[in-house]
Amino acid sequence: MSVPLLKIGVVLSTMAMITNWMSQTLPALVGLNSTRLSAAQGGHLDRSTGVLPANPEESWQVYSSAQDSEGRCVCTVVAPQQTMCSRDARTKQLRQLLEKVQNMTQSIQVLDQRTQRDLQYVVKMEDQLRGLETKFRQVEENHKQNLAKQYKAIKAKMAELQPLIPVLEEYKADARLVLQFKQEVQNLTTSLGLLQQEMGAYDYDELHSRVSSLEERLRACMQKLACGKLTGISEPITIKTSGSRFGSWMTDPLAPEGDTRVWYMDGYHNNRFVREYRSMVDFMMSDNFTSHRLPHPWSGTGQVVYNGSIYFNKFQSHVIIKFDFKTSTISKTQRLDSAGFSNAYHYAWGGHSDIDLMVDEGGLWAVYATNQNAGNIVISKLNPINLQIIKSWTTNHPKRSAGESFMICGTLYVTNGYSGGTKVYYAYHTNSSTYEYIDIALQNKYSHISMLDYNPRDRALYAWNNGHQVLYNVTLFHLIRSEEL
Repeated sequence: MSVPLLKIGVVLSTMAMITNWMSQTLPALVGLNSTRLSAAQGGHLDRSTGVLPANPEESWQVYSSAQDSEGRCVCTVVAPQQTMCSRDARTKQLRQLLEKVQNMTQSIQVLDQRTQRDLQYVVKMEDQLRGLETKFRQVEENHKQNLAKQYKAIKAKMAELQPLIPVLEEYKADARLVLQFKQEVQNLTTSLGLLQQEMGAYDYDELHSRVSSLEERLRACMQKLACGKLTGISEPITIKTSGSRFGSWMTDPLAPEGDTRVWYMDGYHNNRFVREYRSMVDFMMSDNFTSHRLPHPWSGTGQVVYNGSIYFNKFQSHVIIKFDFKTSTISKTQRLDSAGFSNAYHYAWGGHSDIDLMVDEGGLWAVYATNQNAGNIVISKLNPINLQIIKSWTTNHPKRSAGESFMICGTLYVTNGYSGGTKVYYAYHTNSSTYEYIDIALQNKYSHISMLDYNPRDRALYAWNNGHQVLYNVTLFHLIRSEEL
């Protein structure tokens, strides 16, 4: 690999780290994220949802936590405010506002340092690309004096690098945006500091409006980071060892704040009992659960809990059932016409896995295969209320050759197998109706994956691996354009 290409790889990897850091840490600092995942001793992970206290000024607040690369728990904590003796109520409000701005200042300073470091690589890379372009033109003008083989090699290299120039321009625009945020926060901090010294020098309402405006812009920036392209999958975190070789487990991505229930379904057929655990801690540490009896047995391991209901494929049929846990009744059934069932078009591991239901940031999806599409995968976006198909996409990937699959941000990712060495190697993008072959390692710790689903709230993959319930954190690549904010 040439030096320019190696540096480009470093830049893209570093920018991915930045955006992953923003999606995990920045929302915690500005109060946009209340979910924390921490690793307990023995390699287990404790997931719970933080609930803000009634009086945040008098309490320690843990907004979020995550694991670093060495397995250590990293938390964001805001200490309680000190008792203020000032008899002026506006002074107390201003100090609270100043602390809020200082929190944003710290997060943006870290982001600015990393962005400026990567920008130096971008500038050097841009110069090299421009130089290569000039060299190519010189060679092209004097091609009669050069060997044909050398000419073709340089031309091919130029064609490969030319599309990267607009990407580098976008990175520079992102760096300018971060600098703009940094300058605005510094200006606000200075004004608030002066206002604390001389009350009345500035209008409090105007400053509060400026802080609120900046916070809204940062919130919009974080919303841009909600989706991205999968670039990495962490090592598995074993939550529990239980059940048979096949099964599924999940949490509800649309559950209300504070609802951390875990849903557990052992086996892939001839079973209709769903276990409900009150929290991830209960699931990890005990066998205390509530059992729900479904009206029909399920087929495969492609079930999903979404907004208080479970969606599953009725055994030996192409019928999808929506079952409401609150009322313990079927709220909707729908035939998935032409979809194969009863092991007609299963995943490579078998197990009546013909129809796989899944959820991502965009909603509810069904993945299956049909005779009309020669047994290749079909992706359908479903209305979660009436189960009607909103739109379908036909792919060129055989369903029986897929180990498992999952949706992230409207893209279907497919693994090359279910046992031994496993990787994610095929991606179909529904937003552009295109596909590509990729190479993302997926550690198959217990040698047999029979369920793999993405939870957009946790930004994690849930897997059933040979009687072990495991989690994988994912890394998504984001690119923010200043004109979008």
